[in-house]
Formats: sequence, structure tokens, C-alpha cells
Amino acid sequence: MPDSVHTARWVRQVAEIGWDLHLYPVYHAWPHLELVDVTVHDGIFRYRPPGLNRSVHLRGIWPYRKWLQPMIWLANHTRLRCDGEKLTKLVRKLRPDFVHSLEFQHSGYMTLEAKEKLGEHFPQWIATNWGSDIYLFGRLKNHEDRIRRLLAACDYYGCECQRDVRLAQDLGLKGEVLPVLPNTGGFDLPHLQGLRQKGPPSGRRLIVLKGYQHWAGRALVGLRAITLCADVLRDYRVAVYSAESDVKIAAELAAHSTGLTIEVIPPCSHDEVLRLYGSARAYIGLSISDAISTSLLEAMVMGAFPIQSCTSCADEWIVDGESGILVPPEDPEPVAAALRRVVADDTLVDRAADINARVVIERLDQALIRPQVIAMYEEVVSKGQRAP
Repeated sequence: MPDSVHTARWVRQVAEIGWDLHLYPVYHAWPHLELVDVTVHDGIFRYRPPGLNRSVHLRGIWPYRKWLQPMIWLANHTRLRCDGEKLTKLVRKLRPDFVHSLEFQHSGYMTLEAKEKLGEHFPQWIATNWGSDIYLFGRLKNHEDRIRRLLAACDYYGCECQRDVRLAQDLGLKGEVLPVLPNTGGFDLPHLQGLRQKGPPSGRRLIVLKGYQHWAGRALVGLRAITLCADVLRDYRVAVYSAESDVKIAAELAAHSTGLTIEVIPPCSHDEVLRLYGSARAYIGLSISDAISTSLLEAMVMGAFPIQSCTSCADEWIVDGESGILVPPEDPEPVAAALRRVVADDTLVDRAADINARVVIERLDQALIRPQVIAMYEEVVSKGQRAP
């Protein structure tokens, strides 16, 4: 996904070390501004959005022309799918050492199409599972067959949860399992520390709610839990970010009915979202399916106490009831109970922040993760060169 911050941050880990990196998008969109040192094969446009790093080279058919502006806008707002046939031709042309698909339902399926066309002439394939790619979609009949074919065809499998390793093996994975690492790579911890509010998290008076409400997100459950806790949140501010339209309406109605200060955060930079976490006593993230949830990791880094749905891999990062609380995603009562506990217990909040800070240093520092990613790729290339 060319406009994804997760894509950009993963690519940055192997940028500027002399490798020849190419990105084939799964849909037409402007590349994320954090991308560096990569050639983007867009397929339609080679228009350079303002702020894109000069080390990103765009390979498209159409240069920028004023009369193309409506088409560029349409492509970037409708996410027009790219052509799997063009990916096949690109692989034939570039003959890469390996192909790495980031995510299954778009990237993985397209790569599977190219692999099935090229057969033994296809290079080594690393397939990485994002979010709900197999935890949820592996249980849907319209996806299960393709996921099984994908897992049987890839040479290497990457993911960010031990849970997903087991699921992939149950679904017929034949390839080698790579080290389990966050899909965004490591975090720039010194930079993030500079965005945190000074003092212990128990002194903070902000609750942050992730505003996703869609096929997986359950922000409306979180809002209902907040209204159930209105009596203990009088001195708090509630911030809802990445809110869908129905969540915005529900937030305004909740504020009106309870008298709470509930603010819907307009679109903002990633650093501004991190500052929210760094000012929050608690973070609430609810969905019926997820992997680690990058938001959870960011909350841990920034000292906010995580209240996270139990349908993620959060249990591989926090201890339930000690360094976070796991809750069902569709029942507001347990979420409200967790929030009441977090508001009432300063010791719990501060101790959790200390525990999570140690976990973050040991498992999330980009200075530790980046060398692992580089070594992983080098091993894949080395094995490919040794193969008959």
C-alpha cells in the first residue's frame, strides 16, 4: 500500500544501504511522504506530490499535466486497483532477488497471481501477514482458499504474532517462518520520548479513544463505555482520533447527554497523535480482529495505560490486569469497568508505564530491530543463491 505509513517505515529500515528497492503498489495513490530510497512503479502517474523525498523515483505513464488533475484526484480517492498482470511483467523485467508482499488481501493475492503465472521462474517470495489477514479472513469462505494457496506457495512467512504463526501452519504453510517482528519495524524511541508529557502518567487527565468503526473497529462500544463512566470522568477530557462519520455524531451526542468534554481530533500528523498518547492516562482500542495493533505499541511507548480488545495479540506484549487490560470488543460493560479501575488506581497506571517502558526498550527500539530485518533479507538472498 503506497500511502501506508507502515509500508514507508518498513522500507526505511533497508533504505540507503545500497540495495535496489522497488515498490509495486496494490492501488493507485500518492506514495507516503516518509518513503525514501525506492522506485515506485505506479502504473499510471508519475506526478510527484509536494514533500516527497527526492530519493523516491516514480515510474508511471503520465507526467503531471493540468488537465490530468481530476484523474489524479480520482485515483487517489477511490484507490483504483493496480493490475496483477503488470506486476508479473515487472518481475520478469527486474528479476529481483526476492519479492516481499506486505499484507495478504491486496498485496498477497496479487503476488499469488503473479507467482501462479510465472511458476518456477518466480523469485523467492516472502509473504507478510498484516493485522487481520488470517485471524479473521482465514475464517471466511471467500478468502480461505486463496489464503491456503498463498501459504502453500510462498517461500517465507512473516508476521508480528506468535498466534498467527500457529494459524498459518494450520492453514497449510509450507515455507520457512521468519522472526516475529512488528510490521512497522522499530520505533525511534528518543524522538518519541520528546513528545511525552513530563511527570508520571497518573497525573494526566486525558482519555484517548481510537475512532475506527468499520468491519473490524468498534469505537462506538468505546464511546458507550465512556458514557457509562461519566461520573468518574468529570475532570477528564476525552479525545477521539481517526473518527468515522458515525463516530463523530455519536461523540457529539455523548458529550451532550453526559456533559463530558469529548473532542473529535481532526486529521493531523502522526507526531500529533503520539503527543495525544503522551498526554493520556489511558488509551482505548477496540476491534473484533487485529494483530499487535500499532496503536497499542504507541500507547505503551508514550506511557498511556492500554485498554485493548482481547481479539488482538496484545497478550503477547502486556500482562492482563498489570501492564494493560484486555477486554471483549463488543461489550461496553467490561470496557467501562476497566476504565473505572484505571481512573481510580494511580499506582496501577504508573507501574504499568514502568513495565511497558522496559518492554519497549527490549522489543521495539529501531536500533535493535533494523539489524534483524537487514540480516533476515541477507539470509533470504544467501539461501536463494545456494539453491540449485
